[in-house]
Amino acid sequence: MQQTDKQNEKKENKKENSLLGKLCIFLALLCLVAWGISAVMEGEGGSPEENVAYEENGQKSGSVPDWIVVKLLPVNEYSRPGTPLKQVNGIVVHYVANPGSNGWENRDYFAGLAETHTTKAGAHFIIGLDGTVIQCVPLNELTYCSNSRNVDTVSIECCHPDKDGKFTKKTYRSLIKLCKWLMERYGLETEDVIRHYDVTGKLCPLYFVEHEDAWELFKEQLK
Repeated sequence: MQQTDKQNEKKENKKENSLLGKLCIFLALLCLVAWGISAVMEGEGGSPEENVAYEENGQKSGSVPDWIVVKLLPVNEYSRPGTPLKQVNGIVVHYVANPGSNGWENRDYFAGLAETHTTKAGAHFIIGLDGTVIQCVPLNELTYCSNSRNVDTVSIECCHPDKDGKFTKKTYRSLIKLCKWLMERYGLETEDVIRHYDVTGKLCPLYFVEHEDAWELFKEQLK
């Protein structure tokens, strides 16, 4: 009986060791899978400091800081013609002139022009009411946004809650942050940051046109 008990005990120990070994193998495989997923995500999204924009064909179209959300418009005749932007000599600030609309709604409006054909319009960036910065067009392509300055500027559309065109604090802070990054990237000065008004006389961005002191303060904060 005593020998039988010892044999049974050995069998139980073997079973436990076998289960423990299988559990260790399972956990190791689980860790490898998790590591692989992480590596793939890192390869697609870039380093923690930048996001890489990809076209539908997988081709890279440029990189931006991680605080910019990349959601490129499809290439089309009406909002993203795909025309090369050979040089950047300035930054043009706009307002969406659609009080209360958010960044994604305006981005979807631009995207929808490919189907509606109602006008030709677009922008490199849209800043939402919550300060979210959305990239719609790669920086190596021009946009239909700033008339005669389309050929040598980056365009930024800003959302606003009311018809006076004044930006929220979050939108304003993101606009400063985005302009500073672009200025550094292209070696621009504060005088290279202009309003749509300075190109055509259009009252855009409205608040910065009607309140010159606010515009000058904004320019000072870019230094």
